[in-house]
Amino acid sequence: MARFDLDTNSNAPISGESRAEVFCEMGLMYATGRGCDIDLVSAHKWLNIAAIRGCERAALLRTELASSMSKMELASALRAAREWMTRH
Repeated sequence: MARFDLDTNSNAPISGESRAEVFCEMGLMYATGRGCDIDLVSAHKWLNIAAIRGCERAALLRTELASSMSKMELASALRAAREWMTRH
């Protein structure tokens, strides 16, 4: 199954609110293992980015996900989101 990863395709022709929704969907993809292995750190990273970009749904999902993560996982996810935001 093909996967859309904005790390490798940051020039995607989407912007604004629609881009935040794509980030949210990527977070859900990693959280549920839809087309990939479950990766809570990546899920939180993408949900965090989506929330920062204005997606309220992502903010709620991010909070819910964080409650099931260890402090180390959460720190790693926050660091990854911060690094991605710095690069993009």
